[in-house]
Amino acid sequence: MTPLFALSGVPLAQVRFARALSNAGHDVDLVIGKIDSQYKLPDVGGARLCNLHKPDVKSMFFPLVRYIHGTTPDIIFSAEDHLNAIVLLAALTTRSKTKISCSSRVTPFDTYSNSLFTKRWVLKQVMRAVMWRADALTCVSKDMVKQYKQVFESPNHLCVYNIVDDRHSRKNLLEHVDDDWFANKQQPLLVAAGQLAPWKGFGDLIRAMDRLGPSIQARLVIFGDGPLKAELQELIDGLHLSTKVRLFGYVENPLKYFSRADVFVLSSHVEGLPNVLVEAMMCGCTPVATDCPTGPREVLQDGKYGYLVPVADPAALASGIEQALNSPIPKDLLSEAIRPFSEHAVIQRHFEVLGISSTSTVDNEKP
Repeated sequence: MTPLFALSGVPLAQVRFARALSNAGHDVDLVIGKIDSQYKLPDVGGARLCNLHKPDVKSMFFPLVRYIHGTTPDIIFSAEDHLNAIVLLAALTTRSKTKISCSSRVTPFDTYSNSLFTKRWVLKQVMRAVMWRADALTCVSKDMVKQYKQVFESPNHLCVYNIVDDRHSRKNLLEHVDDDWFANKQQPLLVAAGQLAPWKGFGDLIRAMDRLGPSIQARLVIFGDGPLKAELQELIDGLHLSTKVRLFGYVENPLKYFSRADVFVLSSHVEGLPNVLVEAMMCGCTPVATDCPTGPREVLQDGKYGYLVPVADPAALASGIEQALNSPIPKDLLSEAIRPFSEHAVIQRHFEVLGISSTSTVDNEKP
């Protein structure tokens, strides 16, 4: 389950998860609160789509009560804390015996508050009251598990990664690209992707391009859209980087571009677990990432699988890019790094946390 399908990591991860469970032989419903009209839902494989057409999480409560009562699923996998609370309330209302796994995807410091009677404070009280009903409480990074232990008293959160490396994504790597920078590559190519928003640090990345040494003739393409698009383009023009840096906009399949690039740069100020970083490594890109909370250090294993640099430091980011271009990470190391994010490994971990075998679950499961 996910509240909204849009171009962001959480719903895309849930689509991958539903598709992988279906491919593994399970009977799967993909329940979505609303699908943003701007975006096309990716292929969900054999999973059945259940679009509730609800504008926000609160309005999903009664439809979820009816869904749980009517379909009696064996397992529900829910993502994002607001929806997790609603799912647990719906299960309690119906007295359902369904196993429920609640996944947290962003830092709890941005989700909950101790300021009395604010929305985030109310959510914290609700979650504190109902989290006992969850059969599994998971986070997408080990560092995030530590954060939850600071916010709640002795929570039972465990780390379970998102699926990133799956068969569908591997096919996307092979799609044709007709953009000249990629199809007729004449210079090393850097790529980055994400919402053009302040916390993604794309301004730092553009400034880093201006600080590259004179011997580095590299180009940068940033995929994504968002509120800072005009401001970032103005920065590019102001630094006279228009022949070296492009804002490419939204693309349905960035992986085909990543697979033709040399370096992927994550310039974020904060993350949950950056799926796009793992995607780029799957595509063979040498990663350069800010050491932001949470995820990059964990994914790159303290620098074993890529280059870590300080947050909001264009000079350090430029240095990391130069190192990555001069000393790429070998492909076998990148393959080793992404193994925990494979569909088999993640499904096995989910069922392990729930205390059941992924091979012994019944055929009519509706995760």
